[in-house]
Amino acid sequence: MPTARPLLIFPYNGNGLEALDCLGESWRLACFIDDTPAKQGLGKHGHRVADRSELSASPNAAVLAVPGSPTSYRQRAATIEGLGIARHRFARVIHPSARISPLAHIGVDVLIMAGVVVTGNAVIGDHVCILPNAVVHHDAVIGDFTLIGSNVTIAGGVDIGTNCYIGSGTSVMNGLAVGSGSLIGLGSNVIRNVPANTRVAGNPARPLKG
Repeated sequence: MPTARPLLIFPYNGNGLEALDCLGESWRLACFIDDTPAKQGLGKHGHRVADRSELSASPNAAVLAVPGSPTSYRQRAATIEGLGIARHRFARVIHPSARISPLAHIGVDVLIMAGVVVTGNAVIGDHVCILPNAVVHHDAVIGDFTLIGSNVTIAGGVDIGTNCYIGSGTSVMNGLAVGSGSLIGLGSNVIRNVPANTRVAGNPARPLKG
């Protein structure tokens, strides 16, 4: 049986903790990396949390970077690129219960959680996080640095841009485009294209004010 490869997870946040359930036999946590001094040391869940010096101190460890939330998702690209990690060092962590078509393309620094289904010819870009039980159908494209919530349905032929946030429980109708930098709120039903840098929510999804 192959030896599990050591993994550094950045940062010490909710996505990082949920990633622990996805490691299977392929990965073992070396430690978390976090920039917040108050989080460093021994985390409240018993895991070691180090600063960025651990990235160079453990050169053989792969890296999974999963920052981002509805309030900070647009900064994901700058945050991850700021780590200065070569592309080949980023991990691809897929929960053992996820179903990934052999025809699908999965990028690097991708976290796919339990129950996710990615069907034929779908493309998942780099630095993407997909929460439990989401479904990405045929010929859909998920752009780099995008976050997909739990129980999301991305229908066939949908094109999600870069640095988007798709809230849990959302459905996106087939053939639509969601422009880069956009946010779709929880439980939305998207039935028309979403322009770049737009925030929408509702059934049907409409632009949010403010």
